[in-house]
Amino acid sequence: MRWGTAAVAATAVAAAAGAAVLLIGRRVSDLSLRPELAESGAPVGEPALRVHRVGGDEVELTRTVAAARRGRYALDWAGGHAVVGRVLRTGPQTVTRRLELTAGSPLQSGTEVELSPRVLRGDPASACGLDYLDVLVDGELGALPAWYVPAVRGTWVIAVHGRLADRRQALPVLPLLRRLKLPALVASYRGDQGAPASPDGIGHFGETEWRDVEAAIRFAKEAGAGRIVLYGWSIGGATVLRCAAESEYRGELAGLILDSPVLDWSASVRGVAARSGKVGALAGRLGALAAEGRTGVDPVGFDRLAAGTDLAAPTLLLHSPQDTVAPFADARRLADRRPDLVSLRPIPGAAHAALWNADAHAYEEALRRFLTPLL
Repeated sequence: MRWGTAAVAATAVAAAAGAAVLLIGRRVSDLSLRPELAESGAPVGEPALRVHRVGGDEVELTRTVAAARRGRYALDWAGGHAVVGRVLRTGPQTVTRRLELTAGSPLQSGTEVELSPRVLRGDPASACGLDYLDVLVDGELGALPAWYVPAVRGTWVIAVHGRLADRRQALPVLPLLRRLKLPALVASYRGDQGAPASPDGIGHFGETEWRDVEAAIRFAKEAGAGRIVLYGWSIGGATVLRCAAESEYRGELAGLILDSPVLDWSASVRGVAARSGKVGALAGRLGALAAEGRTGVDPVGFDRLAAGTDLAAPTLLLHSPQDTVAPFADARRLADRRPDLVSLRPIPGAAHAALWNADAHAYEEALRRFLTPLL
């Protein structure tokens, strides 16, 4: 009888442990699969920073890896927004940066702020001074809102943001596209604000979202576009690769631009989990397993994309060697496997999908050099 009781107790403990493992995996996978977790615009896991001093055109912040990165970034707090530029000084616990502009409630000592790449806010008109139209793309699940920035050339650029971002991710590159006279369609996809929800409420690493990108291509073609350049950030890069391989319009593609593309979905889930600072390596692995089960992602098919097996268009690959979400080694591997089509441009010292922030000049020059022959 005692043995029977012990067996029942052991079974109950094992069941409880199994349930806990499933719950941990699901919660960790949510960091990558549920876009509402990134509504603030701050990268998942970046800690809030405290303002230590504000004086003239300087702001002193708590020193972290993110706070000390080169480039231009946004600071956001309740009712306020600022843009900070180059690092002026660093101390044991603080970093002082150039304060370029502020808006809204005053930035004061003691204020807690979020640091993010979102230097530009609003829409193409308010952020960049560009004329644009709000349009609706007829997607598989319903109407998808998009920004159309007109220009005179026949080749269009279709921009596809990352899963933990929104259309504003494309704002920094729109002025350059306009100078090159390239029309731009900044697309949304299932799960975005204002767009139809994914039937299961989560992202699928581009394996379903690519159909919404194809709908954007169809919109452009029906509006008179000639050839198409697809431009994707992070998971948007994986989505662009999937679309380039699967779409009926793949023969219409003049080129691809991939900024920090996710080429290993499992590593990306683990990287996002690690950056959250809330879970360890084991939980990250559980999150990746949960993400595979929840999304039904095809690992073999994804590996084929990452290897560039079906790649047929010239591709500019922009990546940071310090990327903790999409490993640089995967980008290097793709470039090495397809040197006939892929040009890799490293942007050192940048965070994931924040390459323009780290070095806007180098980033835009790489874009210009790639796009000019395609005009």
